[in-house]
Amino acid sequence: MSDLYSDPIGSAVLAAAKLAELTGKPAHDVALVMGSGWISAADALGTPTHEFLATELPGFLAPTVAGHGGVIRSYDLQGANGLIRALVFLGRTHLYEGKGVEPVVHGVRTAVKAGCKAVVLTNACGGINRDFSVGQPVLIRDHISLTGVSPLIGADFVDLTDLYSKRIRAILREEDPSLAEGVYVHWRGPSYETPAEINFMRTIGADLVGMSTVPEAIAAHALGAEVLGISLVTNAAAGVTGEKLSHEEVMAAGKAAAGKMGELLSKVLHKI
Repeated sequence: MSDLYSDPIGSAVLAAAKLAELTGKPAHDVALVMGSGWISAADALGTPTHEFLATELPGFLAPTVAGHGGVIRSYDLQGANGLIRALVFLGRTHLYEGKGVEPVVHGVRTAVKAGCKAVVLTNACGGINRDFSVGQPVLIRDHISLTGVSPLIGADFVDLTDLYSKRIRAILREEDPSLAEGVYVHWRGPSYETPAEINFMRTIGADLVGMSTVPEAIAAHALGAEVLGISLVTNAAAGVTGEKLSHEEVMAAGKAAAGKMGELLSKVLHKI
């Protein structure tokens, strides 16, 4: 049996095989990873055909963060081009949990090995750009990694020029022209950023800051999937308003706005 740390790709293949067994579906088409407060977006997709704990698949760890349920759903969605099989992860593992990068990217690797050609990554984030308001969804155009952590090992040189697919972003903006785009900074956490760090991030061109998404995006892209990143601004970043930050604030703002994004995604998944 493959080990997640010594053979991460082999472990993803095993998890994909178990997924096919549990769902009775030989493959899925698109995967969605729902971040903090995004469960209402998943609910907007309708009733899943299957739902089970992520730990029923090899290599998946139990969640340790409030708002990350550790549940996997499978949906059959009828689109303009026929049936779409969507795989939805409610929750994720983060670098700050101290378990290494392999558990962080295991979900998206499993999704790609299960046949997913596109991966949608959502998150709750802090708004650095003062033009963004709490509750606003923002498409990730590019990212800056301040963690120095990559899921790739060895001489595996992967081009990230179009990491966040221009094609898929255009599809969402066609459906909702009001959608903004921005640059996302990956911050390890679990401490929030200081006002000085936020000022530094703004200076180097960042619009958003959060503790997820980037390793998953790289891992999925490296395996050939197209990636869409969507950040939900759930709080102003440190120093922007002078108010203190809390996880409860992030969760509340996320729940209030994620349902609308779920409805949007349900409309465009067949185009993706």
